[in-house]
Amino acid sequence: MPLDLTNTLTRRKERFEPLDPGHVGMYVCGPTVYDTAHIGNARPVVVFDVLYRLLKRLYPKVTYVRNITDVDDKIIDRSRASGEPIEALTRRTTDLYHADMDALNALRPDVEPRATHHIGHMVALIGVLVERGHAYAAEGHVLFSVPSMAEYGQLSRRSQDELIAGARVEVAPYKRDPSDFVLWKPSREGEPGWDSPWGRGRPGWHIECSAMAKEHLGVTFDIHGGGLDLIFPHHENEIAQSRCAHHGDPLARYWVHNGFVTVEGEKMSKSLGNFFTVNELLDEHPGEAIRLTLLSAHYRQPLDFTKDGLRQSKLALDRWYQALRGDPAPVDAELPFEVLAALEDDLNTPLAISHLHELATAANKAEGAAKAAAKGALLAAGRELGLLEQEPEAWFRWAPKAAGALSDEAIEQAIADRQAARKAKNFAEADRIRKELAEQGVTLEDGPKGTTWKRG
Repeated sequence: MPLDLTNTLTRRKERFEPLDPGHVGMYVCGPTVYDTAHIGNARPVVVFDVLYRLLKRLYPKVTYVRNITDVDDKIIDRSRASGEPIEALTRRTTDLYHADMDALNALRPDVEPRATHHIGHMVALIGVLVERGHAYAAEGHVLFSVPSMAEYGQLSRRSQDELIAGARVEVAPYKRDPSDFVLWKPSREGEPGWDSPWGRGRPGWHIECSAMAKEHLGVTFDIHGGGLDLIFPHHENEIAQSRCAHHGDPLARYWVHNGFVTVEGEKMSKSLGNFFTVNELLDEHPGEAIRLTLLSAHYRQPLDFTKDGLRQSKLALDRWYQALRGDPAPVDAELPFEVLAALEDDLNTPLAISHLHELATAANKAEGAAKAAAKGALLAAGRELGLLEQEPEAWFRWAPKAAGALSDEAIEQAIADRQAARKAKNFAEADRIRKELAEQGVTLEDGPKGTTWKRG
């Protein structure tokens, strides 16, 4: 069946029809690299990774672009406060972002443009807007004239007056209209800056994505994604800049947004003690468990991220990996129709996950060739969601980064000692070893092919 996606621009679920059936283009707003990514930052990465995997299955070629914002007021402020040079700060946080998202099994985008590598494209785009009367220079700044675009506000479905009233509008004497937003700003001494027709300065946040998207995907492309919080002002302003610079041509044909993340029922906040970075969560939970938790709610709905939800995800993955233990599953099995149909229906990941539970049950009950087929179907379904990408034994050997946790080598030695005790008919010693391992979270399973073990 064809792919349907909810388009924020029309507020409808629509049949996805790419501009070029042979080549789909998708742009997703990436991180501003000044700090460690938190769980809210991770949700769009995982959501659009599922969409990327699905598009690659359905179309011959997909170009997925996700940017890195490496020039921004937050970066400058963090560098000034910490004393860490901006280049070192952005390099370190970018590397950490990559490592954290890799741990969530997120595929890298095909293109990952950095804002600082595209300043010339931004200056050129701003120049076109000035030339066409949609932007003006004032006191070293260049601002987009919002009243110059009659259709401004279509994405967020609010009038200009409502947008101004509901936004944190920067009051500045050089603005012609309170809603006008910055395309270029002057750089002070010691701040990053580039030469331009309007003086030494740096770009505003919104123009960065418009310029990078055009450079790598063209004037109009298929899908623009991001979190719900980006609809206004970021995506609204991207649309305004791009359409006014390109004779009204649309920027993207489908706008797809994921819902907000709360933690334990409340807005994430450091003051509430419920602010979780991906990096610290990975010390206590496997990346696939975090990923499964992020996919447990439909992408358009709010997601309440809880530690209990993480534990439930770990248990579900334990069950699925247990079904895959033993003889290896066929790696070339077809993706089950029910799973594909769920994902093609506006990325219905909760329904797809329910089918994985059914497939695991079938794999546990089947025998012989039917068991191999069921395991293959389970593996194919999991991997379409970016799950079950480890060998089962590796999964069960994962351990949190806790002090005193037994190493794999220590567990293997204990198993060997237990086997020796059993061979010597010292069953009391064998039972003691099993109990001692269990107390440290290690479960032994005796079978015809020997003893296997797992943590958790």
